[in-house]
Amino acid sequence: MMGPQPQGRDQVPDHGDDGTPPGGGARTGSAHSRAGTGRNHSGHNHGAHDHSHGPATVTGGYRRVLTIVLLISLGIAAAEVAGAVITGALVLFADAAHMAADAAGIGLSLLAAWFASRPATGRRTFGYARAEILAAMANSLLLLAMAAIIVVEAIRRIVTPAAVSSGLLIAFGIGALLANACSLAVLRHGQADSLNVRSAFLEVAADTLGAAAVIATGVVISTTGFDLADPIASLAVGALILPRTWRLLREATDILLEASPKGIDLEEIRQHMAALPGITDVHELHVWTITSGLPVFSAHVVVDRTIIERGQTAIMLDKLQACLRGHFDVEHSTFQLEPAGHAEHEQPMHD
Repeated sequence: MMGPQPQGRDQVPDHGDDGTPPGGGARTGSAHSRAGTGRNHSGHNHGAHDHSHGPATVTGGYRRVLTIVLLISLGIAAAEVAGAVITGALVLFADAAHMAADAAGIGLSLLAAWFASRPATGRRTFGYARAEILAAMANSLLLLAMAAIIVVEAIRRIVTPAAVSSGLLIAFGIGALLANACSLAVLRHGQADSLNVRSAFLEVAADTLGAAAVIATGVVISTTGFDLADPIASLAVGALILPRTWRLLREATDILLEASPKGIDLEEIRQHMAALPGITDVHELHVWTITSGLPVFSAHVVVDRTIIERGQTAIMLDKLQACLRGHFDVEHSTFQLEPAGHAEHEQPMHD
């Protein structure tokens, strides 16, 4: 990753004398400047976002497709729960939980696309994007509880095997397999355009393996009378739920705790920003995530007094924004520009 080219600290190049970048025009972004204790806008219109609607997303164009797949997945899960009650097969309940996990993933993708289109308000300045994370947290806790139930019941059945209606078990498995095949056909074209659609496609593909496991369990019980195949298969299918559920819970928890997003190194950001001409120090760096794919950054930046005296803070903001946007894919950033010595009056949360 290449850093800024070295230039003299007594000027901020590539801008006109009036403090506008080549080409002029209004800025978009969310950088804000505060030099010392007073605000300095220098005639610049930073933070000029239009919050009347959310950003268009590729996933948003596939909402109808994802909704169809979500309904199919929920239908399969409901049918398998009913089948588990009718046949006495734990593997059907385990596969229903697996289907619910995948349906939840698709549902969260739809939820994210819907919330992305919701406008922000004066009370909710980031809109309703965080609701996706709350839903993910609730969903992961529910799935962990379901996985625990499956494990406990499977162990109980290994100790005391239960009779299973293998014929109906095979029938429910075939029905789930056919329904998953329909979902794969619906998602086939969109997977090349959207990562969320591709993720849904792969999840449904994994569900077909669960349906195959249900059929195989029914065949084994029907041909051999080996009833332990049901709890053993249930443990295998239930184990498929745990890794992604734990990952979902951990990611949701990190976002709610406002941890730094994965792949973003604060020290690397500090070095990039400090390398800009006119900057002498960077402190009070914070980066957190509002919802999936929406990181937010803030920092206090100490600049040469000449930058403030010459009214070039807006130019510096452009360069800081470009650094964050170009190198680290952070669109929403807030900066406090201050002269040397101002940090002595602050009460930092960290260095």
